[in-house]
Amino acid sequence: MTVKEISRPTAAPAPAKTAPPPRRMSPFDLLQTEIERVFDSFNGWPAAFTERAFSPSMEVVETDNAIEVSTELPGIDENDVEISVSDNVLTIRGEKKFEKDEKKKNYRLVERSYGAFERSIALPQGVDASRVKAKMTKGVLKVEVPKPAASKTQQVKINAD
Repeated sequence: MTVKEISRPTAAPAPAKTAPPPRRMSPFDLLQTEIERVFDSFNGWPAAFTERAFSPSMEVVETDNAIEVSTELPGIDENDVEISVSDNVLTIRGEKKFEKDEKKKNYRLVERSYGAFERSIALPQGVDASRVKAKMTKGVLKVEVPKPAASKTQQVKINAD
């Protein structure tokens, strides 16, 4: 007797998934890739070439009567900070100057750090710049900008001819 192989019906094989065609890179994509490669190569450079500019932390709070701006300026003298209001924009700018000269028995350490900064905030229309107050305590600058009075709507009567 011969043994015959019995074939059983099987499910049809799943169609093979094909990867989408490769996306052709535009000239802008190529430029972006090259820029990222160049900036990634800065990781091994000395800090003098890669340090960021000083940008102080800032907190803006709106109360019922004023806009209060607190800016952290550790180690900065109030004489090195300028505050101005122009065209409904509050600008705080200044310069950080740090020098350390340490002399010990076997060594001398000299460090210097400088950097200018500027931060600006849009203010509501009608702010009276002459009423802005600023105070600096323990490296924190607090600027208080009084809110302008709310504008009132005036109804205009239409006269008939």
